[in-house]
Amino acid sequence: MIALRTSSLRFRKAGLQHPRSTHHLSSRRGGGEHEGWAEGIASLTERHTATALLDDGAAGRLGAKPSGGEAPSAAAAAHLLASPTARPANGSMAAAATAAARPAVGPEEEQRARLEHALRSLEVEVLARGELLADLGAPDGYGPTGLSEAQLEELLAAVTAHMDAACAADVTVVRRRKVPAPTVGAPDHHVADVCIRRRVGAAAALEVRVAVIGNVDSGKSTMVGVLTRSVLDDGRGFARSKVFKHGHESDTGRTSSIGQHTLCLDSRGDILNDPSFRTQSIADYVKQASKVVTLVDLAGHERYFKTTAYGLTGHLPDYACLIVGANAGVVGMCKEHLGVALALKVPVFFVVTKIDLAPKHVMKHTLQTLSAILKKPGVRKRPFLVRNADDVLTCARHMHADSLAPIFLTSSVTGQGLDLIRLFYNLLPQRHNWADKSSEHSEFLIDEVFQVPGVGTVVAGTVKRGTIAPNTQLLMGPDIADTTFKPVVVKSVHYKRLPVGRVVAGQTAALALKRVKRHQVRKGMVLVAAEARPQASWEFDADIAILTHQTTIQPRYQAVIHCEIVRQSARVVAMDRERLRSGDRACVRFRFLQRPEYLTAGTRFVFREGRTKGIGMVVGTAMGPAVQHEQAQTPIAAH
Repeated sequence: MIALRTSSLRFRKAGLQHPRSTHHLSSRRGGGEHEGWAEGIASLTERHTATALLDDGAAGRLGAKPSGGEAPSAAAAAHLLASPTARPANGSMAAAATAAARPAVGPEEEQRARLEHALRSLEVEVLARGELLADLGAPDGYGPTGLSEAQLEELLAAVTAHMDAACAADVTVVRRRKVPAPTVGAPDHHVADVCIRRRVGAAAALEVRVAVIGNVDSGKSTMVGVLTRSVLDDGRGFARSKVFKHGHESDTGRTSSIGQHTLCLDSRGDILNDPSFRTQSIADYVKQASKVVTLVDLAGHERYFKTTAYGLTGHLPDYACLIVGANAGVVGMCKEHLGVALALKVPVFFVVTKIDLAPKHVMKHTLQTLSAILKKPGVRKRPFLVRNADDVLTCARHMHADSLAPIFLTSSVTGQGLDLIRLFYNLLPQRHNWADKSSEHSEFLIDEVFQVPGVGTVVAGTVKRGTIAPNTQLLMGPDIADTTFKPVVVKSVHYKRLPVGRVVAGQTAALALKRVKRHQVRKGMVLVAAEARPQASWEFDADIAILTHQTTIQPRYQAVIHCEIVRQSARVVAMDRERLRSGDRACVRFRFLQRPEYLTAGTRFVFREGRTKGIGMVVGTAMGPAVQHEQAQTPIAAH
């Protein structure tokens, strides 16, 4: 990757230049519409070089995995698994060629073979993922096709028995539907959409993290309180008072910190949270849950934007839930939060609240404005208004595509639309394939530090990869004093206040550390396995794109970097272009101003400075062996 950057610099020295895009007006009158994150992304067109960085293809060109999706698991590839959205269980070209080479079989034998293949495929998928949303009896689904109602019941019974015995999983029928027969006059075929989920104790609980964002006073905390406490709001702040962390938040009614709240579901999709749910008793619910949805409640006021940006990057959300007040519309920080989520490639769905307060014409204007933003060239999302359970199922299946934008209409006072939101959270899959990452070297991102009396120093954060258990020895760093990584031992592990024997990739956790003082740990540090040989970097190379800037960017330009749990000012020390304007893309080298940080290649980040907004992807660090070797041959630039 560094070789590409150094060759680009030699390309510059040879006198060749990239085609420059038109400079946006830098005055307030002319460039005001390009000052925000959402406006900057929406204004990008194909003529801007920055557009490519928002596409997954850009990540693949740089040799890094796109953040919006993961490669198929090795087990799935080895078993040639059938997936409703990727590989049809019936009718694939390979299966047709194989069937043509074999002697003809009777209908009963063919049905039996398809059933056995479906059971094996479902077993491997469920064991690897923990849950699966599957079609039974559909032409592009699992099992035999062309089923009558009685035959579908037999198929459901066979799948249920096999999942219970082989995977310790429950099968829940989400929807039954009829598919028209291919021939005229023939009876319709029956199909069932089922959710298969492993029971509690059979494996680690699945966790899906959803960042709740939106403008101030749009009803974010109220929605979180209604969902996690199973109560309705009284219109005067009853629900949000149950999720606030600080007294001044209750006094002002505005969130100023990052709050994590849990929605617990069992293996059959039933919500375990009830009105007696309390933060102190969360462990009683988690130990009964097969799936946990963590709602990360973020601040909506402009004053706390850096806290919100930290929550969107450092907490590694699978999805973002953008709350829009129907009576206020898409205004203020709503656009800013949407822009950051789009820049980080986090799939977004929308919840329009307070529909009981908004007049019809205001409600219509809000939906039109939202749809207009989503359809702009830089965003390229398809708005989809969710009206019933069938629409929920469609959205849950295609949220990973990052091109669908579901819109829910709800009211926290009357309860309208809340049943669809709960069903959507139940069916929402994990965005990343954490099963493969659990076998890698351990890495834990620290986003909170506590001093617990009688326990000692406790760090909270997210397991990015690997598995962590009590008495595990890891390296913690970069150290505050000398930027090295010091060995530490994990004393105990808690998951949602529940003592557990281990936590795996994709879960949030709290780790008690042995013989570590509180002042030795800070936010932004990591716990890494010694086999990974971690090093802190003062400098890193990045592929960046400028969304909006009033003038030009040159070397020595400074901005605040938000890269996962890292939040620090950095200076541009080298770049492969003379200057950058809005809509431009370039390869640059950043240098941190305060202390070195631990970064990994392929990580997306955002940077900001005043009205300047930009996005980027880390392509290499200055302390890595490959970079040092490259620097010995051709230095990237003279600092």
